[in-house]
Formats: sequence, C-alpha cells, structure tokens
Amino acid sequence: MRLARIAHPDGVAFGSIEADGDDNDAAQVLEIADHPFGQPNFTGKRWPLADVRLLAPILPTKVIAVGRNYAKHAEEFGNEVPSDPMIFLKPSTTVIGPNAAIKLPPASSRVDFEGELAVVIGRPVRNISAEAAPAAILGYTVANDVSARDLQASDGQWGRAKGFDTFCPLGPWISTEVDPSDLRLTSEVDGVVKQDARTSAMVHKVYDLVAFVSSVMTLLPGDVILTGTPEGVGRIEAGQQVSITIEGIGTLTNPVQDA
Repeated sequence: MRLARIAHPDGVAFGSIEADGDDNDAAQVLEIADHPFGQPNFTGKRWPLADVRLLAPILPTKVIAVGRNYAKHAEEFGNEVPSDPMIFLKPSTTVIGPNAAIKLPPASSRVDFEGELAVVIGRPVRNISAEAAPAAILGYTVANDVSARDLQASDGQWGRAKGFDTFCPLGPWISTEVDPSDLRLTSEVDGVVKQDARTSAMVHKVYDLVAFVSSVMTLLPGDVILTGTPEGVGRIEAGQQVSITIEGIGTLTNPVQDA
C-alpha cells in the first residue's frame, strides 16, 4: 500500500494510492478516515492522483536522524564511524512535502542535500527489540536531511545546522510493503546524479536503529527516523532542483529558493 497525505477539493486527508503497477497517470487516491495507522477505514471518496496535491505524507511529533551511518559518507568528511548510532533531532517544523521549496537561510553560505531512507513509526514503542521492530513500522518514505554545512562546522553541534524550516522534505508517500535491507538510493541535482548507493551499505541496519532509538525515547505513531546518507552529498543553490529516488518507494523532488 502507498499512503499519502493530500490536499483535495474538500480539504486535507490521508489516502491510499491505487494504481496498476507504476502507472501513476491512471492512479486513484482513496480517502482514509481519520488516520492511516492500523487497518485503514475508507470514506468512499476518491480522486484521480493528478487532481490532488501531495503533501508531506506524515506530520511527526519528532524527527530522529542518524549521523555517519554509511562508512563512505563518514570517510568523505574525514570522520570515524561511531560504534553506536549517533542520533540527533530535527524539529517538526523542518518537514515539507513534495515540490515545496527548500529555503536557504541567510545565516548560511553552504547548504547541502542528503538523500535518505526514512522510517515511519506505526504504533507507540519503548525499548523494543530489533526482532520486534518490523511490527512497529508503518512504512518507509524518502527524505532529504538538508544541512547548513558551514554552521554544522562552526557551531560544533548540529541543532541549528539541521533545524531550519524546510530542512526535512519527506515524500512522495509512505510505502508499507518495502524490505528496507537493500534498496537503491539515488540523488540528482538538476538531473545530474550525485549519490548512487544501496541501503545494504548502512552500518547500523533499519531494525537495529528502531530498537536503539526506542531505548532512548518513546516513539509515537508518525514519528520519523532518518537512517543516514551515503557518500556524494553536496551543495545546493537557489534555482536548482533536488530529486531523491528510492527503489520501491518513489521520487521526492524539491526546488531550492533563497529564504
């Protein structure tokens, strides 16, 4: 199932995207009542996918990101791979959806894209095991952990650098039937491929990350875990467009503008 959050002629709702294979031109969005967790309850309303606007597929209470979870990415910045997952928080206000603009803050002169697989939590969990983690996951979406690289270096911590509004694009939807262990991830800037890797290269695997984070804090339905970025990250500038594609999920595209 592909779960989306949409703006339609009557307002905003969650929906399930129904299509034959990857034929999104003929896809329909079936409206879900209330929320997408558990067994969806459909209202009977539907719209062609082309007639609705895709929003961020979820509005999390918190976004937990993992740093240096691909060895080659750590290497490209001269960093060691941590023995335990290195986690940090991004504010919920960083979240935007497909085609919404990433706004470059005047405080930074170097903002980078970082394509990542994102995990969406499906039920409240605390101190869950890696073996039990799959049952706690609603699905997966595409993320861009936008980062003010110069501020990351000058501040000595990542709160400001990772926390500007619009610095966490998510989308285009949540795929519920994806095996996260070995998916191809590519990032393009203006059509030029910058990142091309597989999630199998993660140092700490998805289910282990869910278990680790849940040992630190309670995870609530809709919370998002960003699983780290592979090598190839780079600068983005106003007027450019970033597209991140993950096999089995889809493509997240965002233009870049000055704030």
